[in-house]
Order: sequence, then C-alpha cells, then structure tokens
Amino acid sequence: MMNPVSWDESGATAVVMTDAEGIVTGWTEAAEKLLGYHADEVLHRSSAVFLEPGDRSARGDDWSGLVTARHRDDGPLLLHVRGVRLHTAEQHESRLLTLAADGPPVMEPILSRAPVAIGVWDTDLRCVWLNETARRLGDVLPHYRLGSRLEAGTPGFDAESIAEAMRRVLDDGTPVLDRECRWASEDESTEQTLSTSLYRLDGADGRPLGVCAMTLDTSRSRARDQLVMLGEASIRIGSTLDVMKTAQELAELAVPRLADYVTVDVSEHVLPDDEPLRRMDATEVSVPVFHRAGAASIHREFPESLWRRGEVVFVPPSSPFTAVLYSGRSHFEPVMDTSPSTWLDLDPDRAEVIHETGMHSLIIVPLQARGDIMGVAVFVRTENSAPFTKDDLNLAEMLVARAALSLDNARQYTRERTAALALQRDLLPRNLSGGGAVDLAWRYLPSDVIGTVGGDWYDVIPLGDGRVALVVGDVTGHGINAAATMGRLRTAVRTLSYQGLPPDEVLAFLDNMVVRLAEEDAGTGDAPLDTTGATCVYAVYDPVTRRCAMAGAGHPPPAIVHPSGEVRFARLPSGPPVGLGLGSYERVEVELTEGSLIALYTDGLVERRGADIDAGLRRLGATLAAPALPLDDLCARVIGTMVDDMPSEDDIALLIARTRTAPP
Repeated sequence: MMNPVSWDESGATAVVMTDAEGIVTGWTEAAEKLLGYHADEVLHRSSAVFLEPGDRSARGDDWSGLVTARHRDDGPLLLHVRGVRLHTAEQHESRLLTLAADGPPVMEPILSRAPVAIGVWDTDLRCVWLNETARRLGDVLPHYRLGSRLEAGTPGFDAESIAEAMRRVLDDGTPVLDRECRWASEDESTEQTLSTSLYRLDGADGRPLGVCAMTLDTSRSRARDQLVMLGEASIRIGSTLDVMKTAQELAELAVPRLADYVTVDVSEHVLPDDEPLRRMDATEVSVPVFHRAGAASIHREFPESLWRRGEVVFVPPSSPFTAVLYSGRSHFEPVMDTSPSTWLDLDPDRAEVIHETGMHSLIIVPLQARGDIMGVAVFVRTENSAPFTKDDLNLAEMLVARAALSLDNARQYTRERTAALALQRDLLPRNLSGGGAVDLAWRYLPSDVIGTVGGDWYDVIPLGDGRVALVVGDVTGHGINAAATMGRLRTAVRTLSYQGLPPDEVLAFLDNMVVRLAEEDAGTGDAPLDTTGATCVYAVYDPVTRRCAMAGAGHPPPAIVHPSGEVRFARLPSGPPVGLGLGSYERVEVELTEGSLIALYTDGLVERRGADIDAGLRRLGATLAAPALPLDDLCARVIGTMVDDMPSEDDIALLIARTRTAPP
C-alpha cells in the first residue's frame, strides 16, 4: 500500500536535476521535504535510489506521467513527474525533473480501504498504485501487480483485451463503464466474472497521466447487492410518517437477504400513546424496556418471537439488548454463546426459543438519530448456516441508520400531531344543544396527511329569545397554531352572538378582530401566526317564524334539505375569508318547512385532489336526500359515503340541524 506523502504546505515544487545517465546533479529543499532524502544522500548517485527504474529517457524532450517513488522513511508513494531535456554550453545533456503529488493526500486512506479493487496504470501501462482490496485479490486479478506491465502474459486472463481498452481510454479520454471479462484458473476448475470500469487520469496541464481501473467481482456481486439493498432502503423505508409502519418496513427489507429473523423494538418515548412501561410490573428476571414495532421472519408462524407487534418486550438488565440501548454501540456475535453462565441463564424462555429455532448468529444495532437512541434492531440467522460477517454488520448499521432518521421524523410528527389534535379536540364543544329550535348531530374527523390537523370547528349557540345560531368554520393553516386560532375565533363568535348581531355584522366584526389580533402578535416580536384568516358560515334560525338568516365568508354553501328529500344549496353572496380586512358581508334569509335539514360542513368533506368541487357537492346532495333518517345515522351515512379509502387531506367538520316550529 502506498503511504501518504509529506505534503509541502508552502506549495513549492520539488525539482531534481540528472545527467544523461540518470545521475543526480541537483536537489532542492522541496524535493527533500517530499521524499525525505537529504541532498548528501542522493547527489552523484543514480535516481533509481528514489524512482522506480524505467525507460523515461525514451520519452523525448518533454514528457510527464505517473511514477512510483520511494520515500526515505515511509516506503512507496505515487508521484506526478514531468521531465524536460536540457542542453548545456558544454554540450552536455541533462534532464530537469519536477516531482509533485496531485494534492494533499486526503482521499488516499479512503480509497485504500474501499471495498472495490482500484489500481492505477501509467501511460506505459505499468501498474503504479493499488489499494488494499486489489492487493488481496491478486489471485483473481493477476494483472494487478505493482511495477508490472499489463502486456505481460497472464495465464487464465485476457490481459491483451484489457490493455487495448486502456490504450483507447488514454487516446480519447472516453471512460469505459462496466466492462465484463472472464477469469479462469489454469485447470478451469474455477471461473469468475469481473466488471471493470476505466477512466483516464489527466494532469493539471491536461496531459494524460495514466488510467484508473475499478473492478467488482460480479460472480459473487456482494458489493452490488449491498448497494441495491441500500438503494431500496432509501425508497421503501420511511414511506409514511408512521412509527410502526417504518419499523415494519425495515424488518421486511432485511428478511431474508440479510437475516432470517428481524425485530425492531422501540423505547417508550417513541410511542407516546401506548401504556407507559414504568407502570408495568417487572418479572423476576426481566423488566419492560421496549415496544415491538416491527418484526419479520422467514417463517410465517414466527416461532422465534416471544412477543408480537405492539406488545411490550421484557429483557434482562444484563442482556446485550440493554447494553446496546445504553452504550449506543452495536453488539456483534457471529457465533452466539449459548453455553451456561451467560445472560441467557436469566432468561430461560428466550434461551429455549434460541435452541428450538437454531439461532446461531446475532447482530443488535441501536436505532440512533440526532443524538437520541430510540431502540434497537435485532438481526438473527437460523436456517442460513453462514455466520454474520463484518460486512453484514456494516450493512445492518447502514440500513438501521436510514431507518432511524425516518423513525425520528415519524416520532416528531406524531408528537406534533398528537398535541395539535389534543388541543383541537379540547377547544371543540363536547355537548351541543339546539334548545326547542333544532335537533342536532355532528362529526369531526382529523386529517390523515402530514401536519394538517387543526383549524376546523363547529358550534351551536342558543340565543336568549329562542333562536339558535349555527356556525362552521375553517382556519387557514394547520397544526397547533391553527388549533389555537380556532379557539380564539370560536370564543369571539360566541361573544358576538350574545350581542344579538345579525350574521353579516357578526362576520364583519370577526374580520376586524382577526386583523387586529394578527397586528398585535406581529408587534410583540414573536413569530407571526401561521394563519392569515378563516372561512366561515354563520346562520341564525328562528323557530317562531321558521326563517333562517345566514351569511358566508369564503365558505362552501350550506345544504338545505326539504322534508320531501329535495336538496338545494343556499345561494350566499361570496364574501372574503375573515381576517383579510377586504370587505363587508351580506346576509340572505330563507323560510324553512318544519322538519327541514340545515347541513353545514367544511371543504374537506367535498374537495378531493384532482376532482371538481361541484362533483363533491353533487355527491353530498345525493347523500343528504334521506331526511327521515335519525340524525346520527344520517351523519354516519354522509361520512361513510363522502370519505373514501384514500387518506383525508384535510380536516372534516359536519353539523346537521333538523328544524322545529315553536308557537309565538
């Protein structure tokens, strides 16, 4: 392996002078820093002391290329050498050589340990550098020999074909990608297929320096399979912001290609809605530590598992599972130790399962993201007799690292959604009464899509003179801020309703109030509200006159259902959403037959991505055309019909009132 060169931070170029026979006649301080030789050690001696011998003299008056040099203390290193032929006044011929590395050798340690065989050939097709993988594969890649020419006969290998491809790359600079070639042993008992990619190395002056070859053994194709699996992981793991589903995606991806049995167990704080582990009793030998979020096995019956998905997992305090959880380091046990006097003595149930199923190799990887350990992923082999290798451990850690980021995103989203939904439900009314004016039924459904909980509300407000106010609204925006704004608006609407204001004036006052609140919040230096307004429908029904006055602020129109089943949508003047301060509102009045239905709703009920809202209104009208149904049954029918199997992209609020008539 080439050792890192001692880079000259000053940027000075190492210069060496030789005579026609290669005897060193000049040596600079930069050359000493680069190669470690003092001038006294090389002057009047052959350049072969520090350069590999070759036919550099035959290259003409000006040439450059890659050569293998020898550092005085650190061994071989790869240099870019440029030579210029000089003629002195005494008619003596000399050569001026400039020696340089391509730059600070930051990448060499990485390339040296790369799992792909990498070699560098100079313009004479002489091998001048190999990484560790190429050196280990000397039997399979016989042309990877430091100092040897590629044209040299190599039994069992088509060296001439590779040499021809390299010459073409040197000539035109066009890379050769994924070139398949066959290698066979002398007795043809063993053969392998290799995939090689070639590309030209150019110097700063644009001259070709050599060819780099990268080779994969595709007959085994382990590295390629790992890359494919990691590519699949980026697509399949984390398809939704759901902790349980993300954990299951990791387990299913790894079985059977990496392991025969995989579990993903998460800590209590990752699933905040589950029963707290601290309230569960420990057994004599185990304590509740995890929730099982994902599991996959080559066996349909899961004989390896003591717990199913969603159940609490108990482990001994001295087990490797808790050690990984607390240390953050993977546990690698290629051959499981099931002998007496191990931690399994404290867990006889797990020991019995291990023996019955033939578990023999184990990897436990922490689920770690952004400095937080959320649980562990366990990989086990049973029927696959090969023990896990270090490569398997590296692959498992890379898969888990990707899954952990998705789990952390899902956890944070779940927390935010839970908080927003809790606030939303707390701010919505629990019990509504229509007094003697209307009978009521209502529904609220939070959205299924990322970050869209919060903002829809409904309310029914009995007024002092026997009338009743019905309201449904939808705050622009989502999340905790939208839920909080919804609570403000609901309180404001109730306050305005108690003043006896007509619907149009209620909306006008509400519009002005939202603008003022937004200005006050912006003036405090805090972050501005996520919402800019809200849509709303406000209606007041009088059971004595059977008249309903209503006004709208950018909201879908109420549906009016006659006792006969005829459905029509109120033609409300189009007012702007409240909170924009853009204009006034108008009200309309309709006379209703006793037993009529008034249905108020938010746009999440009738709007779908890619579909016309008019189509949603027609579906809603057809669904409501059953006024004789009990109101709760009618609400269930509307939700069941309008909400299909696709995830709801917005909250849904629905309020249905059946009118009554009261004497004067």
